Amino acid sequence: MTNENFLLSGELVESGHRLVQRVYYEDTDFSGLVYHARYLHFLERGRTDYLRCLGCQQSDLLIADEEGLVFVVHRMEIDFKTPARMDDVLTILTGTEKAGGAKMVLSQEIRRGDTLLIAAKVVIAVINKNGRPRRLPEAIAEKFLGHPAAQTEGPSS
Repeated sequence: MTNENFLLSGELVESGHRLVQRVYYEDTDFSGLVYHARYLHFLERGRTDYLRCLGCQQSDLLIADEEGLVFVVHRMEIDFKTPARMDDVLTILTGTEKAGGAKMVLSQEIRRGDTLLIAAKVVIAVINKNGRPRRLPEAIAEKFLGHPAAQTEGPSS
């Protein structure tokens, strides 16, 4: 991974992964606050770049073996604590609670500085390219388990 891609993809930290994103006009509603559904985009970017930093390209996983490997969101719990506004700089933290069998459980936070804006728990189903459940390969599970859940006390360094 080049240094430029590393910067664009965030970084692995002790608690998992950290990605910094700015809020743009397109992310807000008429009130100037981030529209609630846009937080899903920020959370998805955090999960995707977490994979990328762990050395797992989703497009490569699909063709890695005859079954293929795909991650899909099965369940998501989100607590909206306080809103973000245009030009805020957000930190998306992603960490692994569980990785094994046919699912993963990830904890995610979106923060503005020390202020917690969003707390989410995401259950990821592991399926094959035909949409059937499959086991998460041990080598991939080990990558995720090396980065535990995001801490709720504040951003990690």
